[in-house]
Amino acid sequence: MTAYFIQAFIYLLAAVIAVPLAKRFGLGSVLGYLVAGVAIGPVFGLVGQETNTIQHFAEFGVVMMLFLVGMELDPKSLWAMRVRLVGLGGLQVVITAVAGSLIAFWLGLVWQTALAVGLIFALSSTAIVLQTLNEKGLAKTEGGRSAFSVLLFQDIAVIPMLALIPLLALPELMGAGGGDDHSSFNLVSHLPGWAHASVVIGAVAAVIAGGYYLGPPLFRYVVGAGLREIFTATALMVVIGIAALMSLVNLSPALGAFLAGVVLANSEFKHELEANIEPFKGLLLGLFFITVGAGIDFEVLAAEWGTVLALGVAVIVVKAVVLLALALLFRIKGSNFWLFALSLAQAGEFGFVLLTYSVQNSVIPPETAQILSLVVALSMFLTPLLFIAYDRLVLPRYRSDKENDRDADDIEEQAPVIVAGVGRFGQIVCRLLRANNIPMVVLDLELEQIENSRRINIKSYFGDASRSDLLERAGIENARLLVVAIDDRERAVQMIRHVKHYYPNVWILARAFDRGHGYQLREAGADDVVSETYHSALELGGHALTAMGVHPMRAKQMTWSFVQNEEAHEDELFEAWKEIEGGISFSPRYGELFMKLEESLNTAMHQDWQEPSREDVPTWTPPEEGQR
Repeated sequence: MTAYFIQAFIYLLAAVIAVPLAKRFGLGSVLGYLVAGVAIGPVFGLVGQETNTIQHFAEFGVVMMLFLVGMELDPKSLWAMRVRLVGLGGLQVVITAVAGSLIAFWLGLVWQTALAVGLIFALSSTAIVLQTLNEKGLAKTEGGRSAFSVLLFQDIAVIPMLALIPLLALPELMGAGGGDDHSSFNLVSHLPGWAHASVVIGAVAAVIAGGYYLGPPLFRYVVGAGLREIFTATALMVVIGIAALMSLVNLSPALGAFLAGVVLANSEFKHELEANIEPFKGLLLGLFFITVGAGIDFEVLAAEWGTVLALGVAVIVVKAVVLLALALLFRIKGSNFWLFALSLAQAGEFGFVLLTYSVQNSVIPPETAQILSLVVALSMFLTPLLFIAYDRLVLPRYRSDKENDRDADDIEEQAPVIVAGVGRFGQIVCRLLRANNIPMVVLDLELEQIENSRRINIKSYFGDASRSDLLERAGIENARLLVVAIDDRERAVQMIRHVKHYYPNVWILARAFDRGHGYQLREAGADDVVSETYHSALELGGHALTAMGVHPMRAKQMTWSFVQNEEAHEDELFEAWKEIEGGISFSPRYGELFMKLEESLNTAMHQDWQEPSREDVPTWTPPEEGQR
């Protein structure tokens, strides 16, 4: 038992150290897990033969992930994505499998082994890709949705692949790879084809019908017990039970879990299920990635490093070329074109499953499978680097191109007020000015915002308001007021600094993201700074006081006292903040002033106040009949 505790501690310690570091350096959590696995496995030798066993257990994280992915969809969503699911996904699997098979055959493998290799490398890593897309907020982009369609088809395609591989068995390998599949128990291995198909269809129907008809009553029964841990146990029982059923009929557990998730997508218990399963999914996926890193055999890698590296790069290049061609065919454009190709260019975790299955069924020699497993691991290991390349090389170029695709509009007029940024914040300022017939020139870099403003009769121009030439064309020299409401923090500071230096008579109002940004804007020369969340938070705080029984007029007084207290200490805090910006990591003066602010706020909140009597409170009386 002690050995298990030590091993668990090593795995968790590696994750706790490596993953936050990787995230801090912008490398993503997946690469952190992989590096952690390499460190505790091949490098320091802290884990050993148990890695393969743990990997099989950790693969259940992929099953949980697809269950949660299914819950984000519904049958209507699947029908809506049918073209990309079947067309894009089907073409990717077929073309990549053919290309991989031809290359493997050209390298000297017999056609049966070459075909199995092509099928294995046609798959991509569902775990890495979906995890990274979600982390980076790319899952809802066109490239992310297209990648998901392909991954979903690949998971479905595993089923016919598992059925095909035994038919490719080589007589000369019989007995060499442990052809008896004693490690996996299923009910259909000795059934005739028609019976096998019937059992499979019955199992899928059972998952769908059970999720639809039995799921809701089961969860209502469990919720009635009022024990959260029993609900968690039920959620895990459902996912594990579905995975077991799929395994019994020789289907992909991940596919079964996905179908169950789709069926439960509209369930009243959807959010509770997601909240209970998410922590297990994240931990198991992390453990899976660690085992991939720990499972790299450095002895084989050292002996065959040239072959492994060449094959790993070849896999990524060939798959990327196929994916880029399909992206062109399906008109995936812009940065999504590269996101789609780079995200799916690796081999996947199901590659390990199919490799083992191929060895057991005498299709791939064990020594070849060992090298191919290193190639799969290497391609997965390089995937986070492909996402980094997308972030740092592709996205900046397309953002720049997007900005340069269209020239700035010709500004036809000048006005005493210039508004930079007409988003959700600047739009309100513009509406107030327009309602009072105050002329203004509005500039923004987002075409969508410009079009929205024009729809409500706010005349706006496309252009970068921080450009000095555009400001001059808008009449900054004779303007009385500049409103800075752009989203880019640094650009806002630089813009204010420029305007205040060359046009000191222009009054500048600026929108700040937080207190620190507000100080930066003030230091740059802004005459009046308002935090975008300050007044809304103050308003909500007043409602919170009222909801807790404070008299509405007393709540108003308290919020006003809060504002006065902040303003009274604003200059002192600003001066103390300059010490921090000047290089002092922590300014004792700033901390002291902030505590002083809190104390004075507490005093202001508890000033004597008397609730107004009924005579003092104005009452509403209905008008006379003739006055209505």
